[in-house]
Amino acid sequence: MSAAEGLKKWHVVIDAGSDPAALAAIIRDDAVFHSPVVHTPQVGKPIVVAYLSAAGQTLGNDSFTYVRELVDGENAMLEFTTEMEGIQVNGIDLIRFDEDGMIADFKVMVRPLKAVNKVWEMMAAQLERQKAG
Repeated sequence: MSAAEGLKKWHVVIDAGSDPAALAAIIRDDAVFHSPVVHTPQVGKPIVVAYLSAAGQTLGNDSFTYVRELVDGENAMLEFTTEMEGIQVNGIDLIRFDEDGMIADFKVMVRPLKAVNKVWEMMAAQLERQKAG
C-alpha cells in the first residue's frame, strides 16, 4: 500500500476531529513521533496518539488548512497553515507509512520562531489537560 492510501485514512481522521481512538486505529504500535519542540523522538502508539490528539486540539482550529501535499512511495509531506492566538503558523507534517498504510513515523516542523513558541505553549497546556482528564 502506498502513502496515498494511508493519507486517505489520515484525512478522514483529521477531518473528524482527531479522535484518539480513530488515531490509534491508523498508527503502528512502534510508531515514532518527532516534535518541533521536544528534542527526543517519542516512541510507541500511546505517546504518538497523545501528541497527535493534542496537536489536533491546538493546531486544528477553523483556520487550519493543508496547502500542499507531496507523495512519494511510503512518504507524504503535507504543508499546513493555521493561526494560533493571532500568530501565523506555517508547518510541515512528514509522514512515513508502512505497507499496510499505518503511520510508522510522523515528524512535524514549524516556522517562524514565534509560531514554534506558541505551539510549544499551547501543546504543553493541552497535554497537561489530557493527563488530568
